[in-house]
Amino acid sequence: MTATELGLPAIKGTTVRDPGRPDDKRLIDTFGRVATDLRISLTDRCNLRCTYCMPAEGLDWMPKDEQLSDAELMRLVTIAVRDLGVHELRFTGGEPLLRKGLEDVIAASAALEPRPDISLTTNGIGLARRAEALAAAGVNRLNVSMDTLRQDRFATITRRDRLSDVLDGLAAARAAGLAPVKINTVLLRGMNDDEACDLLGFAVEHGYELRFIEQMPLDAQHGWERTEMITAGEIMERLSERFTLTPDGEERGGAPAERYLVDGGPARVGVIASVTRPFCGACDRTRLTADGQVRSCLFARTETDLRALLRGGADDREIAETWRHAMWGKLAGHGIDDPGFLQPDRPMSAIGG
Repeated sequence: MTATELGLPAIKGTTVRDPGRPDDKRLIDTFGRVATDLRISLTDRCNLRCTYCMPAEGLDWMPKDEQLSDAELMRLVTIAVRDLGVHELRFTGGEPLLRKGLEDVIAASAALEPRPDISLTTNGIGLARRAEALAAAGVNRLNVSMDTLRQDRFATITRRDRLSDVLDGLAAARAAGLAPVKINTVLLRGMNDDEACDLLGFAVEHGYELRFIEQMPLDAQHGWERTEMITAGEIMERLSERFTLTPDGEERGGAPAERYLVDGGPARVGVIASVTRPFCGACDRTRLTADGQVRSCLFARTETDLRALLRGGADDREIAETWRHAMWGKLAGHGIDDPGFLQPDRPMSAIGG
């Protein structure tokens, strides 16, 4: 039975289901990729106001009644793991620590069979007091966003004076056994781009794994300029001034980061070159927004509305089949280099990292 036959709302941004799709229960697409990694945005709210993400006054947050309830969220996560072959879950935001009942959602996810790998991406605010509970609930590892080691620059970039909270959160996560603790850093030209080596030195000293991420066109202001972006090539040049970097030799698979041994190891650093060296051909991700929309790509211009199916009475089979067909239509790549590229309507804070 189709969504139309159920009398449900139209699915946003989708076309008629392709009868040529093979009878495969997994989230495959026409290019042979299989999505096994589900990125789940728990909220669009954030307690920082990073200059490259949103305006100083913040954004109009999603109304609570539009957000998936815990029960709705767990039903979709269960379908993904049980029926669609997903075996990695990453909880993101906005800021996921702002989601009430986060530890309960994680514990319920960890109880699924087969047990998925569970990770969390956070800005670190409030992490110090919750790291142990998150580990006990089932988080295997986490990423903490931190773009500078200088208090004044942190306040400038995030518009909040909270660097000490982030540093405390990193230490608490490491103490709680959430290994490896990764740091996500975006270098901004003329603002923090002189700290690449200092940040890596800090990460090596404290046992964290640093990952530099090229700034992407996902800001709410739509002010991204490629010419202002610090490229992966520039990042490597700057790091090479102080460190010897060699490929770690491990199979990358669908991982976004190119990983290097630092001075022979065991410390590693990663570079995510989403813009200049895209890895779309090996992408294994499917994305779920806080209001129940499936996105086949971080830069997708269309979404598929699973919340309407949930609230319209669809059964699990119908929801799973809709999800499969949403991923079947995934494009070959994000198209940032295409002349007609358009930035997604939703900013990163509403999509999830």
